Amino acid sequence: MKKAMTAKNSSTTKTDGASPSRMIDGRIKELGDWRGEMLGRIRGLIKDADPDVVEEWKWRGVPVWEHDGIICTGETYKAVVKMTFAKGAALEDPAGLFNSSLDGNVRRAIDIREGEKINERALKALIRAAVELNASKAKKKPAKRSA
Repeated sequence: MKKAMTAKNSSTTKTDGASPSRMIDGRIKELGDWRGEMLGRIRGLIKDADPDVVEEWKWRGVPVWEHDGIICTGETYKAVVKMTFAKGAALEDPAGLFNSSLDGNVRRAIDIREGEKINERALKALIRAAVELNASKAKKKPAKRSA
């Protein structure tokens, strides 16, 4: 029986000098099931929504997408692929995509189970809104002073 791939038990937690994008490629391939396909699909939607997105590999094996700060993460568990939006509580969600971590003050998440369909248009809009929120916060930060 194949073990669920999480940040804690993934064999690709060591980067060995590989780029974050290659690490994400490896995770998708390593999963080898619907979760890998879903993570790849989500990744494509994120890149479509924000062509300037930066991929990172953090916390010992979690794909992270950033633009002026974290947009979201892509975690894989046995029964779900979870997209956690770092500032999700501050985002409008007219399509009701958020279905997890709803009690938090900052984050919101979308748990996607095997066979579930993604509202691609709504997800891309949510990603763009997260990018806009990050950009608005980045503009408000004062420039660092040199000593």
